[in-house]
Order: sequence, then structure tokens, then C-alpha cells
Amino acid sequence: MIRQRTLKNVIRATGVGLHTGEKIYLTLRPAPVDTGVNFVREDVKPAAVIPALTEFVGDTTLATTIEKDGYRISTIEHLMSALSGLAIDNILVEVSGPEMPIMDGSSATFVFLIQSAGIKEQTKPKKFIKIKKEISISTDNGAYAKLSPYDGFKVTHSLVYDDEARKGHSRTTTVDFNSTTYLKEISRSRTYGFMEELEALKKNSLALGASQKNAIAIKDNEILNEEGLRSKDELVKHKILDVIGDLYLLQHNLIGEFEGYKSGHTQNNLLLRKLIEVPDSWELISSESDNPIIDYIEPIIDPSLG
Repeated sequence: MIRQRTLKNVIRATGVGLHTGEKIYLTLRPAPVDTGVNFVREDVKPAAVIPALTEFVGDTTLATTIEKDGYRISTIEHLMSALSGLAIDNILVEVSGPEMPIMDGSSATFVFLIQSAGIKEQTKPKKFIKIKKEISISTDNGAYAKLSPYDGFKVTHSLVYDDEARKGHSRTTTVDFNSTTYLKEISRSRTYGFMEELEALKKNSLALGASQKNAIAIKDNEILNEEGLRSKDELVKHKILDVIGDLYLLQHNLIGEFEGYKSGHTQNNLLLRKLIEVPDSWELISSESDNPIIDYIEPIIDPSLG
């Protein structure tokens, strides 16, 4: 049996919002079994709780935003990705504003925080969403996303640019988590942006906190960051990082295969909503009674062991 997981201890961090540019305080807290991932706006009274579920997703422009009762929290996908990669089922995420801190632009800092807090196995069995038949969506820009049956978890993403200046960044990558790990392949992949778009974003009060400390900067098809890329396919792997975070808004880790072409947060959310609307395309299974063979769940890492 694979057990549900939460944190052993409370842990806190401070960062800046990528779009707001504001200082944000973050607290991660353990949570009881079967409560899932819940975000809390602790800067309002009474505190506003927003469950990290597909039904609460609002805006998907540039990031994934969840909303409830007039309160919102944006850019949740990087933390959600880390939680999925480490199979954390139950957690309270307290933030001091309407956006998650961007940290270094990847999920590596969130992984470090979770591991530093310690991971606790809980009493009840973990549940998974198993894809039973293919389901897909497409949008007017030629993008599509689909989920298919697969014994494990595999993600393929095609990052495609049609204009000549950006074609060199197009790439297709597949990551099969039965044969590698989230920590090794995905967690350190940073978000990125093109300098020619930055001025327009800032005029619209977006990307106010963006810098080469938390994003890959690209100008005239060149990487401006002094250290360069962390891997040759870091850009498309960041897209996979985002996919994993968005998929975790289903509340459970998936047993299945995702494929995306030119897709982003909008297509990911449309796909999840369609999946929910077609109940015979998936089933919720327990790691106890259904005995699934899961090879891709990260082992628990105790930082005290060195």
C-alpha cells in the first residue's frame, strides 16, 4: 500500500511575485488525511481558503490562478508541480497576497522546502486517477492536449514557435517517470520570457518582479543569463513542469499519459474540465484495494540523513 503524505513540520519562506513584484510570505503546514491541497490568503480577515481543484481555476493567462468568493491566488503551478512530484497529498499553503512567490522560476526551491520540512506518511492509502480512454481538446491556435491510458505516468510536450526568430527554441521532449524521476529531470527547469515582450507586460502591470534571478531571459534568439541553460531542453521541460502542476488540480496523481502540442495553462485546464465531464474516461483507484503498480512516485527523502 502507498500511503498518503503530508509534511512533518511547518516551514516558512519569503519571495517575490513574478507579476506583482511584491514581497510575499509563504507558510507550508501539515494537513489531515483526505483534505487535499488548500491555499489560504492569510492577509485577509477572515482568512480565505481556496481549494486547489480544477473547479476553482479562473484566469489561465500566463499562469494558473485559483479563485473563490472574490479572492484569488495566481502562479500556483510551480508549487503544485513540486507537490505532485513528491506525492504530497495533504497540505495547507498560506500566502500573504494574491500571488505565489516565484523563487528561482522553477519548482526546485519548493522541493527543497518540502524536503526540509520532512515528509510524513499518513494512515490512509493514496488514491490515483487512472485514465481509461483517450480524451483530448484543441483550440483555435492549433494547440491541443490529450490524456491516454498508460501503465505509469508519461508526459510529452511539443514547444513550437512559428516565427523565424524563435524557431530555434522549438523542441519536443518526452519524460517517462517510470524510468526517471521528477527531481532529476524536471524540478530545476525555469520559466522563461522574451525581452521584446517584457516592456508590453510591464505596461500592463505584469512581470513586475521578473529578473534573470527567477527566469530565463531571451533576446534575439540568445539566452541572456550568464550561466546559460541548465539543460539543452530546459524551456520545454519547464512546460512539462507546468503540465504536472496543472494536472495536480485533479487532486490526485495520474496513471496515464499526457501529450501537449503548443499547449499551455489554458489548454491544460480545458482538458481537465473535459475529463471531469466524461466520467467513463477515468476512474479513482486506491493503492490498497486496487493494488496499482506505481514506479514513478518519488521515495521519501529525509534530509537529516545527509
